Amino acid sequence: MDTSFNIMSPENITSPFRRVLQQALNHTLQYLESLQHTPVAATASLADLRLQLGGPLSDTGMEATQVIDELVASTRGGIIGSAGGRFFGWAIGGSLPAALAADWLTSTWDQNAALSACAPAEALIEEICGSWIKELLGLPSGASFALVSGCQMAHVTCLGAARHALLDRLGWNIEYDGLRDAPPIRVLSSSEYHGSIERAVRLLGLGSRCIEELPVDKHGCLQLQALSSALSKRPEAPTIVLLQAGDLNIGAYDRFSELIPLAHRFHAWVHIDGAFGLWAEASPTYRYLLAGVDQADSWATDGHKWLNVPYDCGYAFIADPQAHRSSMSHRASYLTHSDGVRDEIDWNPEWSRRGRGVATYAALRQLGKEGVAQLIERCCRHAHDLVTRIGALPGAQLMWEPQINQGLVRFLDSRPQATPVDHNHQTDAVIAAVMRSGEAFFSGTTWQGKRCMRVSVCNWQTSEGDVARALAAIKQVLEAEMRK
Repeated sequence: MDTSFNIMSPENITSPFRRVLQQALNHTLQYLESLQHTPVAATASLADLRLQLGGPLSDTGMEATQVIDELVASTRGGIIGSAGGRFFGWAIGGSLPAALAADWLTSTWDQNAALSACAPAEALIEEICGSWIKELLGLPSGASFALVSGCQMAHVTCLGAARHALLDRLGWNIEYDGLRDAPPIRVLSSSEYHGSIERAVRLLGLGSRCIEELPVDKHGCLQLQALSSALSKRPEAPTIVLLQAGDLNIGAYDRFSELIPLAHRFHAWVHIDGAFGLWAEASPTYRYLLAGVDQADSWATDGHKWLNVPYDCGYAFIADPQAHRSSMSHRASYLTHSDGVRDEIDWNPEWSRRGRGVATYAALRQLGKEGVAQLIERCCRHAHDLVTRIGALPGAQLMWEPQINQGLVRFLDSRPQATPVDHNHQTDAVIAAVMRSGEAFFSGTTWQGKRCMRVSVCNWQTSEGDVARALAAIKQVLEAEMRK
């Protein structure tokens, strides 16, 4: 029997993929290994990028390796270094090596992870990931879950289940009858809710007017009395209470052990926005911030923030699997379902979807429980170091000392008659100057009416050296401002 096909070396295999994928690998390694030496912010203008990337589509095609080479050349200067350790803007993590490699495999396998029938291994991987993450985050083992594109769609998924459960109690079938003439649902939240919540209620047809903003205390937490008063005014209204596990600007945590029982006494559904902050549960040092959070009805968080998996990946968890499944599931004669298998389409809003669980699985395997905890604690340590040391510089003002990985500083106009508006302009000017230096990337925000520089540390690669470089860059900018 001729068995020569079993011993063919890879070099002898003719494949339309080999050369172009090898070329992509070369470009990838060159990019990743140069992150410490290249500017973090974009250096090319939008006009330049449009000129480089645009033009008419040619009548004829080109060789695949040429496409990749030209793509890399044309995007040069337009790729922000958020994959590296000197990126401190918004709340963006990098990609762990195993997670990035697994994401490549996900694209290579090209499975539609909607049904076990068309992606059996990825269905099981997702099932395992859900179980692991629930354990890491201290969530009920019986909670259902969905892997979605990010916290935005995690909110849509969770609030969709909440909408179903609240209206079902009143005898209204939202999936069949829709929202026309349905009892209106209200959302009670602190004033610090993220814009993705507003988009979620808009997508669900509830309308942004359904959100009632309640005051926070000096720590950025929803006040118990304010929530009690709001719930008491309309005790019969179907209500969602939104609580923060690490808010956008200062990483504030609402007092779950007090607020959740109160909301449940009024039969409200409690949803937790934990886009990055829910991961603090994985750290013995910061777990206390989440005391009582497991008593909520739903939770949303991201993987592409603190777990450091590639975009896009978010997680939704729901304590009532029946409400979750009823709000999402679909059946059709041409779909193949099997008993004893978790079909992803029953739990998430997407039909065609990539296997997000693969990168998540790889990240969790690479880190383990101890590695996740160390990642969280290391980021928090670097954030505290950055914010307090920047705040101590002449011309800077510490606005919020981090309790986790988020903090705020502000830069002051040194002129004697400077106004708050001047300080706002100075803050934005310093942020822009630091970004032009290429040494670090920060983003701005408005907090309590004041412009601030927001410091967010989410990347597994951030080191003490990265902190020192960022601090030196800011110090140099401030010294230049003082010489003007």
